Amino acid sequence: MIKNLDDLQKMNQTGMDTAMKVFGDWNKNWQAIASEVNDYTKRSFEESTATFEKLLAAKSMDQAFEIQSSYAKRAYDEYMQQMTKIGSMYADLAKEAYRPMERIMQNTR
Repeated sequence: MIKNLDDLQKMNQTGMDTAMKVFGDWNKNWQAIASEVNDYTKRSFEESTATFEKLLAAKSMDQAFEIQSSYAKRAYDEYMQQMTKIGSMYADLAKEAYRPMERIMQNTR
């Protein structure tokens, strides 16, 4: 329990320090997620533009079909890989957010 004013101030300062650390960690994690999404978007746009240029240069329908099929497979594979990575980043963000609460709950027992 709180014995005196100093204990109350220490408890408040600890809570404030924990909150600031959590906000800092959240900010870093959100920036990492935003950067990852931005990089994926840029790569995806460049890949689709290059594929469109290849399609314009195709000499036959078979070649155009092959270019489009290859692009669709690469785009799908990269999308699934990217969503897995971003999903993992969100899971890590949630774990980081829960850690201070977990410590608080352990200290109150």
